[in-house]
Amino acid sequence: MNAIQIRTMTRDFILKEFLPGERPENLTDSTELITGGILDSLATLKLVAYLEKSCGIEIAPYELVQENLNSVALIADFVQSKQAST
Repeated sequence: MNAIQIRTMTRDFILKEFLPGERPENLTDSTELITGGILDSLATLKLVAYLEKSCGIEIAPYELVQENLNSVALIADFVQSKQAST
């Protein structure tokens, strides 16, 4: 998967699961997901499970940090690095 595909599927999942009714253009690649209050701990785990299943990766507990998951852009970069290392 390329970065654009990962960003699109991640954005679509977040809009559907955590921001129903939100206008898609309000969720940008740089919107803060964790520090902005969109993702709490349970939502983060649900997102991680989705990414693992959809992208064929495994995310270790120590990788569940803001540096990897705080925006759509960070998530796409993180997923791509995980895919490259497998």
